[in-house]
Amino acid sequence: MIKDISGVVLAGGANRRFNGLIKSNVVIGGKTIISRITATLDEIFTNIIVVTNTPEAFEELDNYFVVGDHYRNIGPLGGIHAALKASGCNACFVFAGDMPFLDPKLILRQTDYFKKNSCDVLIPHYGSNIEPLHAIYNKSILEELEEFIETQKSYAVRNFLDKVNVGYFDLLPSDVAGKPFTNINYPGDAEGLNQG
Repeated sequence: MIKDISGVVLAGGANRRFNGLIKSNVVIGGKTIISRITATLDEIFTNIIVVTNTPEAFEELDNYFVVGDHYRNIGPLGGIHAALKASGCNACFVFAGDMPFLDPKLILRQTDYFKKNSCDVLIPHYGSNIEPLHAIYNKSILEELEEFIETQKSYAVRNFLDKVNVGYFDLLPSDVAGKPFTNINYPGDAEGLNQG
């Protein structure tokens, strides 16, 4: 079990493309996405944080540390900040709350790579794609992150990454074969996965 990195689920999005429904509570294969994610993280991390501004929607998560955004309505960057602020660990492994197929072996390899390499943020990289919401963020960036949030008008995670030392974890074709980065953006996405 990993004790020095918190496992974090960002489950507080506005979900505008999902008719306002909470994507983390969508059922895939008979289980909610949030329960699928936390079941995977339970195998790996001793410290798990769920970031959401609607904690009443996740009453079944009473054995996890649930926190809300300090900076609201700025997207995932607000959730990353809330997690780093709340965590007692050196870093946070941050996952989007709409990824139902996380791969424990990939998470462990990425964590191991982070511990052996010096970087502020470690992001998976495959071809021209990066996954900033399947990434490890060092708590040392907290002050820089707060300054960025308070002085910028665009809160895209990728814009913030230009301000810190980013490392890239190169993925193999076998790493993406199980679709660990699949996420749910529209109701049709969930319907397709339930049928497939």
